[in-house]
Amino acid sequence: MSNPKSGTEMATIDCCMIVVTTEEESPRSVAITSGTKLGVEPQIETADAVKLIIKGVLKAQKPEKKTITGHILTLTDNLTILELIEVLQGGTLVKDEQGNITGYTPPNTGEKFEPVKFTLDAYSAVMRGANIVQYEKASYPGCVGDPVGLNSEDDVFRANEYTINSLPSDGQPPYTLSFVDTLPVVSSGPASALET
Repeated sequence: MSNPKSGTEMATIDCCMIVVTTEEESPRSVAITSGTKLGVEPQIETADAVKLIIKGVLKAQKPEKKTITGHILTLTDNLTILELIEVLQGGTLVKDEQGNITGYTPPNTGEKFEPVKFTLDAYSAVMRGANIVQYEKASYPGCVGDPVGLNSEDDVFRANEYTINSLPSDGQPPYTLSFVDTLPVVSSGPASALET
């Protein structure tokens, strides 16, 4: 009998950054760094077990089979980021000559909902003692957003909750984990101005 070995232990904390990158001919990247929270719920299809029971006695059984089909991601953010809403539900941002957003028009009522596909990267800090030693990057492929509602309440800053379905292609992993030394550099300006 072999001796057990200690596993690789990591202390991860914070939702340091979310990066959404569209799967378009000219990809757009939107970074979210404003007090975010990401909930992840695996989506699993289950084929029932088959049991042979004769006169109350179990003679044989074929166990149930579970197949992962993706994840439902729930992204909560303390700020409204219109570039993200445009990716999640489509529509058009209206901008002035300097590129400042002056409005947003969602898709028309009755139009077929055709969201843009994107990859969502979630970064968390890996700590040793009191120091960040690297960042965990969880990447969810084949994501599409649900339509977004914007709530309002007196004396309460809006916290937006976005539902995202991660639907990887056949043979593609439902997510990947990698580790990086630094977070992507985020520049101000158009959503395509994210440097990795």
